[in-house]
Amino acid sequence: MPIPHAYEESVYAGVLGKIIGVYLGRPIEGMLYRDILKTLGPISYYVHEQRKQALVVSDDDITGTFTFARALRDYPREGRNLTARHIGQTWLNYIIENKSILWWGGVGMSTEHTAFHRLKNGIDAPHSGSIASNGKVVAEQIGAQIFIDGWAMIAPGDPELAVALATRAASVSHDGEAVYAAQVIAAAEALAFVEKDIGKLLDGAIRFIPKDSVIYRLIDDLRSFHAKEPDWNRAMTELVEKRYGYDKFGGNCHVVPNHALIILALLYGDDDFQKSLMIVNTCGWDTDCNSGNVGCLLGIKNGLRAIDAQVDFRGPVADRLFLPTAEGGSCITDALAEAYKLAGVGRRLQGQAPVHPKNNARFHFSLPGSLQGFAVVKAPTSKGLVKIANENAKLEIRFDGVQAGLEASIATPTFISSAEMSLPHYSLQACPTLSTGQLIESDVAAGEANSLPVLVRVFISYYGPADEVLTEWGPEQLLAPGESAAFSWNALETHGHPIFEIGYQLSGGPGVSGNVFVDRLTWSGAPTVTLARTPKGAMTRRAWVEGVSHAYDGPDGRTIICQDDGRGLNIQGTHDWTDYTSAVVIKPHLARSCGLAIRVQGMRRYYALLLAVDQRGTGVARLVKYLENEEVLAEVPFHWPCDAITEYSLSISGKAGMLSASIDGRQLFHFLDPDPLLTGALGLIVEEGRVDFGPVRVIALRDK
Repeated sequence: MPIPHAYEESVYAGVLGKIIGVYLGRPIEGMLYRDILKTLGPISYYVHEQRKQALVVSDDDITGTFTFARALRDYPREGRNLTARHIGQTWLNYIIENKSILWWGGVGMSTEHTAFHRLKNGIDAPHSGSIASNGKVVAEQIGAQIFIDGWAMIAPGDPELAVALATRAASVSHDGEAVYAAQVIAAAEALAFVEKDIGKLLDGAIRFIPKDSVIYRLIDDLRSFHAKEPDWNRAMTELVEKRYGYDKFGGNCHVVPNHALIILALLYGDDDFQKSLMIVNTCGWDTDCNSGNVGCLLGIKNGLRAIDAQVDFRGPVADRLFLPTAEGGSCITDALAEAYKLAGVGRRLQGQAPVHPKNNARFHFSLPGSLQGFAVVKAPTSKGLVKIANENAKLEIRFDGVQAGLEASIATPTFISSAEMSLPHYSLQACPTLSTGQLIESDVAAGEANSLPVLVRVFISYYGPADEVLTEWGPEQLLAPGESAAFSWNALETHGHPIFEIGYQLSGGPGVSGNVFVDRLTWSGAPTVTLARTPKGAMTRRAWVEGVSHAYDGPDGRTIICQDDGRGLNIQGTHDWTDYTSAVVIKPHLARSCGLAIRVQGMRRYYALLLAVDQRGTGVARLVKYLENEEVLAEVPFHWPCDAITEYSLSISGKAGMLSASIDGRQLFHFLDPDPLLTGALGLIVEEGRVDFGPVRVIALRDK
């Protein structure tokens, strides 16, 4: 199946449609049709302010969609043959129990919680989500449908592949009608890359599901009703509510009523992005889920112009989304970045190389309207005379009247803000994407029609030891009209405190106006930094993804970690950290095993230096690799009484495939892995016990 023209742009429109739909529906989730009409009226635009909520929030619909599709990245050899078991293992790797992605409502109450419980206890997918394991009501709730869009976007124009992957993904947690609904959405979205008629999309999608299924029947009923009745309100009240309403099905959020609203919106929306989302949200029930699916399909099918046609859905969002998982460095992200990741997988499945704009820059603004999280931080006057836009695949900063004392600033987040830390809804697990010592590069140019030279400065903002906001200034250059500059800067020392934004300040004078264009902004490599807990700094603590039972502040920047059951990891860093050494002093207390991990890519993908006990009860030091299960790469005897008194200095390094590890300055292991994990964060490991960890030192290993 050939890759469609403008594939990346279609995926980007699909990702935008998904997150816009979720942000529209999230504030009214669970409300009923008549209550929405009475209190808010038709939902034609964002209502978060009326509902006193944030716009950009963490949400299971978004996180599950873009996280579970990472299975194809983590199991590249499987490709099209990826199985439900592989996707189930992806759940176990990225989900932090009771903290991330899922609604943790309890076994038997939350379908996804139930499935995770099965997976954790050794029941592989698809049995983890089956009716035989969980019963019909639990297995037929909505989750499979809401997580499904990613599998369609990596199979453009290929509904057979989309349905095959979506079926395996859905069966991790669901069965029966829930899987049929997911198959319909996946097939329709895959076809939407090449087919623009809604009727033909539905024809192409329903051929994958049984004709005697409820999902098939409701689609047929809605199409017949639509052919006779032009009023969507009557379709809602006379057909959906009476025949497919919540009272007809069990559980908290059954898939059938909500799938009916998706089909209703597609049929009655007149192929209009805003109208379709208005209908699906005004109808109520699981609004963020339904709206996200509708938005994604119409985004793929009709493109960016359709999203932008009537109102500004994109500006307030600025591409931003959160993906809180055990891979905390991927939490702060944006629609353009996620689109290129999905499209890269789609191209690889077709035997093509992924597209990496502007030499794989982190911020490249390559598709129309993309802002990648950038927003105005400070305007030169109270009139707000600074705006940002996208012009010819560059970030354009339009300004008027800047000068010394009246600077303009824009920035993009690299970590959560203190305000976002306490957002309701789903737990926001995140690590900073930028750290001390990483090389920052950016290409910037002044507009040719500028009135005067403009002074451009790069800056980072970070949280201090008591969460105070501090700023470090990077390079600056006075740019004459039409002049360009290439900035290069090693992020300055923040003493381990999290950097939460990077941006540009514009000044000059007096009263310069015009444009500045940012072509690219990127950073790479591992940092050189010391990470310590700060008792008064909540943000410093939140910079760790806590995949552990308990974590406490200790003296002198120490972290006290307790793990009640199994193995836990406290993680900081990003997936793209490459070659580095990590070192820490530990003091074990009653732990079964403990140690230091590098190249951590979740809860079940990493290397580690461990203090452990062998089958004879003898203390050992181990170099291990964890991919679903632990593989001991090397082992030596090592006596380590867990007496809460003895300290051990651990160090582990990874450079390409070579791993080295030492304890108390004595090298114990030097191992070449022929099939290595090459990148990832660091982790502090505790298995069933307590361990005190001192400040962690990370040192980037540079080529000489």
